[in-house]
Amino acid sequence: MNAVRRVWGLISSFCVGVRYNYQFEQPIDWSKTYIVCPNHTSNLDITALSILVKSNCCFMGKEELVNGIVTRLFFRTVDIPVNRESKIASFRAFKVAMERLGNGVTVIIFPEATIPDRFPPQLHTFKNGPFRMAIELKVPIIPVTSLNTWKIFWDDGKKYGSKPGVCDIFVHKPIETAHLTIDDADALRDEVYAIISNKINEHDHR
Repeated sequence: MNAVRRVWGLISSFCVGVRYNYQFEQPIDWSKTYIVCPNHTSNLDITALSILVKSNCCFMGKEELVNGIVTRLFFRTVDIPVNRESKIASFRAFKVAMERLGNGVTVIIFPEATIPDRFPPQLHTFKNGPFRMAIELKVPIIPVTSLNTWKIFWDDGKKYGSKPGVCDIFVHKPIETAHLTIDDADALRDEVYAIISNKINEHDHR
């Protein structure tokens, strides 16, 4: 399913004139297991991350994606839907994610939990879940900054449409968590937030 999603993402993007430009702070060893934490401004971010991650992976995302035209296939098979209205359902989803990580599957989680409803989008507060999970399992986190996907296709494209272009994605070096304790979760969250926020500001003020 991961291979199908990557191929589908490349073909569908090519057909509408969208390409992805990845820059890496350092090479990523995809034989390792990670929690990947990108910011989120466009449905194109899902495609961009699907193409980026070269290992077995899955997304955690809102339950509504189970009924999406394209996303339903994956959120009913490999991905993990989250019902944010239910603490019990959210807990179960994170338990599934932890099991996947324990089996060597990289998990992609948007820590904002949603696409900002303000245009131009601004970075939302990050949720704690991914960072607590990374520390508990001693799994490295890879921050990823989606720099301009919103300019090409904001949210689901319904309000402003889409246009051809190049999506610039910056992949930061992994942050190790083996030395951290659960008390460090907030600090780790803030560190990842600062890394992504600073990269966005650097890009916007070039």
